[in-house]
Amino acid sequence: MMNKSILSAFAAGLIFGLGLLVSGMANPEKVLAFLDLFGNWDPSLALVMVGAIGVGLPFFYIAKGRDVTVLGKQIQMPSRRDIDRPLVVGSLMFGVGWGLAGFCPGPAVVATGAGEIKAIVFTVAMLAGMGLFALISRPEAAKAAS
Repeated sequence: MMNKSILSAFAAGLIFGLGLLVSGMANPEKVLAFLDLFGNWDPSLALVMVGAIGVGLPFFYIAKGRDVTVLGKQIQMPSRRDIDRPLVVGSLMFGVGWGLAGFCPGPAVVATGAGEIKAIVFTVAMLAGMGLFALISRPEAAKAAS
């Protein structure tokens, strides 16, 4: 029997993926057109972002006032507010990768499910990068834990 956490994660992922498909954000050409500020600029991604913020913002405010989720799990809000080199480097790498491929992780997973070759290559590269990061950061994590 599937537990409530897995079912709610599946439902949230399904709704997110459907939203990406309906809005066209799983299409890298649409994303690249948004990033092409001096060419044939398509502002629809900005409208999707504003719509998503409008839907999600009330729930973030509700979550900030709670200690546990609706399912009884501990809510873990980020506590760090500093900007360090790993954050800046990671953000730059994310932006450059997004601009080159037209995918960010969510739409890439959705397009991978549709069997799109570019998305599959992106997703494999993303997973390889995550694995490499885990290997590189393991000694630092062990040092911080001791």
